[in-house]
Amino acid sequence: MKERGCLLLHGFTGGPFEVEPLADYLHGLGYECRIPMLPGHDQELRELGRVSWRDWLDAAAGEAYEMSRQYETFDVVGFSMGGLLSAYVANRFPIRRLVLLNAAAIYVSPLLLIRDLAERMRLHDWEHWGRVKRVPLLATLQFMKLARYAKTRELGRVAVPTLIAQGRKDQIVHPRSARYIYNRLQGDKELIYFPQSRHMLCFEPDAPEVFRTVGRFLSLPN
Repeated sequence: MKERGCLLLHGFTGGPFEVEPLADYLHGLGYECRIPMLPGHDQELRELGRVSWRDWLDAAAGEAYEMSRQYETFDVVGFSMGGLLSAYVANRFPIRRLVLLNAAAIYVSPLLLIRDLAERMRLHDWEHWGRVKRVPLLATLQFMKLARYAKTRELGRVAVPTLIAQGRKDQIVHPRSARYIYNRLQGDKELIYFPQSRHMLCFEPDAPEVFRTVGRFLSLPN
């Protein structure tokens, strides 16, 4: 079997690009990284309204199963909604270490989300705005169901060593989400806030420090 593998799971309405910078960093440390695209997250988000929260769980489990065929044990990184999926995976597969990046246990108020969208429009981030406009209401409800399920059924069972990384300026996931998760995990755990970071943790000013922190954590023996 191979030695060092890492499964990275992206967020709601996002894609592999959200964690690719971290995957590149880990690759430089000798990791083979797997970054799947979750159901409904094609470029145009055309199928997102037809996907249920259980489809995301099943997809994450399927990717973890493929990893388990190649590695005796492996690491998992989950960003935003991917953090919720990672908890599900950690309770069912031979995960060595778990990293949660701005995991979406407690998401922000609609008002703050609107402010963020307004800021993106001001910066002419039209591609992201176009994607957000296409997000069906049903998909948002499915995300909310997933968050509720993970909070009530999965987070409290996680016993693998876990790093929780949270941006202090996150405008999508409330910064207290990290403390909420920390208080529910059963195993060894570490919580670090990054003061200059908003939601897209792998693209924020603190990103180099985030990468080093994750690399350090994953290099520790269990």
